[in-house]
Amino acid sequence: MKRFTNTIFKHLSKPLVVALLAVHPLKPMADYLEGDANEPADKPNIIVIFIDDMGWGDLSSFGSKVANTPAIDQLAKEGMAFEQYYVNSPVCSPSRIALSTGQYPLRWGITSYLDNRATNAKRGIQNWLDPKAPMLARSLKKAGYATGHFGKWHMGGQRDVDDAPPITDYGFDQSLTNFEGMGPKLLPLTRNGRNTFNRTWRDAERLGPYMYMQRSRITTGFIDAAIGFIDRAADDGKPFYVNIWPDDVHGPWWPPAEDYNIANSGGRRGLYLAVLESMDRQFEALFDYIRQDKRLQNNTLILFASDNGPDPGIGDANGLKGYKAHLYEGGIRSPLIVWGPAFMAKDVIGSRNKDSVFSSIDIVPSLLEFADAELVEGVSYDGENLLKTLLGKSQASRKQPLFFNRLPDRHIYKGITENYLDLAVRSGKWKLLCKYDGSEPQLYDLLTDPGESNNVSETHPKKTRALVKEVISWYQNTKR
Repeated sequence: MKRFTNTIFKHLSKPLVVALLAVHPLKPMADYLEGDANEPADKPNIIVIFIDDMGWGDLSSFGSKVANTPAIDQLAKEGMAFEQYYVNSPVCSPSRIALSTGQYPLRWGITSYLDNRATNAKRGIQNWLDPKAPMLARSLKKAGYATGHFGKWHMGGQRDVDDAPPITDYGFDQSLTNFEGMGPKLLPLTRNGRNTFNRTWRDAERLGPYMYMQRSRITTGFIDAAIGFIDRAADDGKPFYVNIWPDDVHGPWWPPAEDYNIANSGGRRGLYLAVLESMDRQFEALFDYIRQDKRLQNNTLILFASDNGPDPGIGDANGLKGYKAHLYEGGIRSPLIVWGPAFMAKDVIGSRNKDSVFSSIDIVPSLLEFADAELVEGVSYDGENLLKTLLGKSQASRKQPLFFNRLPDRHIYKGITENYLDLAVRSGKWKLLCKYDGSEPQLYDLLTDPGESNNVSETHPKKTRALVKEVISWYQNTKR
């Protein structure tokens, strides 16, 4: 694994290398790719990839005319793509909580991205996710899985929040994160040397251990660490559950040096696209590793999605209204690719599910069923088991509506001139947005108007009143 070690270790002192290798011993890449003839674990393996701030239409397989993402597109050709999958918040921290717990983040008092203590208090949110939350990782670990988290965490532990629980307290055997989590970290170097956000990196170093790596290669750092973890789990005959949650494609954008000047000529949009395409190339190593290892190729399920919509003018929602931090479709609808050809009927391979409506909270009970693991006793999950839909064996949507609430500190956000609404609900073909008191309702028929351009609340007053009542009741009964 010269690529990983040579890139990182030249920036490290020997004690830091020793500390990090104690948690993540590295092996030669040739060892990873050869595999062996061992029988796979009885239980299936699971990899969840959560991209940072990628728009619904940024992948070429989801309609982009400017980005070239062949590795991720191939994943869709060998699996399935879902066009009506939602995340449960238009911003990172609560979105990640939903995917990790199967519950609305509103239940845990985290409705915006986590920051320093003063900012969190001003927003009225917790400093970190309560470790008692019903974590998917903990349930799978109890069922015999090796569990690892590699990449952005952002559910607690950064800046002056230095007493947050480590990631391993949430059911993970091992972790490697960025500056927004507790545990071993990869920190970014730009092409000009250390990042200029000195206070942030000093806090991260203080909460180490840490290593520095070129920003343009950090996704590779997380992937290589995950491959090492996967390889050891396979050698031990254990099934694995792994999160790979890169910093990409969140700004600031630092593509590889050879692409930087050309990308920079296109402004921030050009830099973003260069980082997106570089991320795709870096994930190719992971996808090939899974395909080429006899222990893994027919016994691994990969889920690939984005945590929320893109920044205005940077990413692309492909005609959907709104961006990151908005309750319109562009902020909360995410591209979803599910890869697991061995678990899917041949006639659905390479297909697109355009009809099934579900979200991140539904992933948890679905994966627990997939792994033959138990739900946490006494927990009321907001998610529903849609495993058959994920595997292409059903076109079912979730039965209950999907509810959303806005960030507490962004009434009006750049990119939308309309007044920022507080609540939203998706029920069947209908999408409603309104204020906390139910005023200023907007109703859209998403089957005929996915771009949310025609507010039909006045022509459907009964449906509007019913959904307003339902979403207000949800908010009042769910908030912490």
